[in-house]
Amino acid sequence: MGGVLHSAPLDGSRPNVILVITDDQGFAPVGAHGHPWIKTPNLDALHGQSARFTSFLVSPTCSPTRAALMSGRHPLKNGITHTILERERMALSTVTLPQVLAKAGYVSGIFGKWHLGDEEAYQPHKRGFDEAFIHGAGGIGQAYNCSCADAPGNKYFNPAIRHNGSFVKTEGYCTNLFFTAALGWIKQVKDEGKPFFAYITTNAPHGPFIAPPANTKRFTDLGFSAKTAGFYGMIENIDENMGRLMAKVEEWDLAGDTLLIFMSDNGMTGGGSGRGKVGVAKDGSPMNAFNAGMRGQKGSPDEGGVRVPFFVRWTGKLKGGRDVGALSAHIDLLPTLAQLAGVRELPPNQVEGRSLVPLLGNPEAEWKDRHLFTQIARWRTGSEPNDHMWKKFAVRNQRYRLVGDQLYDMKEDPNQKVNVADKHPGVVKSMRAAYGQFWKEARPLMVNEKAPMSPTRPFHVWFNKQKAKGGIPKWKVPPL
Repeated sequence: MGGVLHSAPLDGSRPNVILVITDDQGFAPVGAHGHPWIKTPNLDALHGQSARFTSFLVSPTCSPTRAALMSGRHPLKNGITHTILERERMALSTVTLPQVLAKAGYVSGIFGKWHLGDEEAYQPHKRGFDEAFIHGAGGIGQAYNCSCADAPGNKYFNPAIRHNGSFVKTEGYCTNLFFTAALGWIKQVKDEGKPFFAYITTNAPHGPFIAPPANTKRFTDLGFSAKTAGFYGMIENIDENMGRLMAKVEEWDLAGDTLLIFMSDNGMTGGGSGRGKVGVAKDGSPMNAFNAGMRGQKGSPDEGGVRVPFFVRWTGKLKGGRDVGALSAHIDLLPTLAQLAGVRELPPNQVEGRSLVPLLGNPEAEWKDRHLFTQIARWRTGSEPNDHMWKKFAVRNQRYRLVGDQLYDMKEDPNQKVNVADKHPGVVKSMRAAYGQFWKEARPLMVNEKAPMSPTRPFHVWFNKQKAKGGIPKWKVPPL
């Protein structure tokens, strides 16, 4: 782990990076992936312009994936074993992606969801980000009996946002606001001539499923439930904002200098699947869920719980419209972006992902097989993690997925319908052995397991203190 990256033609090319990650969208709800109801013309266009990683895996829930992106290693090794209860806090010993990129002169900004610790030491402006425009907790308005909580009373419209350590009052819909803030900052750093990393992290389409009425109307008119109309409407609103972003990248002449990445943080949530039926059309016929034929969704160790879209566009540098079938994952982002930025030395004893740069240049490049590990975790606080080691886990290589004691041949059976464990005992044995070694490495790094619950909600404390002292000023919308 760590060490020196090997050279490649794109080494040190220092592109700007815009990484858009949606919350709970998953793989299926994209028009280009065959979704029968959602219209995503801008994502479809990006799909056609990109290298599409068709076997890109993340974690089954929010905080774990975000920790893996920030660190280049499995979330359990960052102390992330839940999304709340102080177990969503990314270990302070972790060296983050923006800290790595800073070595190459990059500036970094985050716009939207952080969800790796709401206490001050864990906040993004303390973890390498130069600009931070975020909500708290795992979603706007959430509040738990621990430190994980957003500003009090927040809604999807007109939320109070923590901007570089103090709160501002916004006007508008959350996703629109996050893209606007990101675009304003991109324009500023572009004009200053600095290479940048813009991390746009929408809370949409996470529940509650609230979208602008203009985005839900088409679905309610079709007869979808309010929940599903909200989920689908949130995605179409994201697509509109992707169109805004892509237009500005062109207008500002940034396309040839910018790596644009689109992905989601875990499998599709129940808002899109309805666990079998998402609504009834006006003629009474059922509107069945669409999950691209995959088994499982958010919170599952199956393929549908962890496979997400991963589109990478770099105009003039990468050939678009190509599928990359090699097994890849969230842990690969840090070494990939570090190599492109020209950072040779990675954090020692931390990074276990691989640079995807060879595959960006050639989808058929040699790519050694490996094991990737899923562990849902989320056990009861105070229980011994070792007691849960062999529960809710999966191991994946290029061909097989082991889920508990079930083995699936993902090449011949991508829908996971036939258990072939009896036919391939050697595969099962090797996968279990690899998982055992992984757990042995991860268990000592689960640093949040005995953390006491915070007696306060920091976002509440800071918000109320600021409100009492001088109020919450109106956010100044950046000029575009």
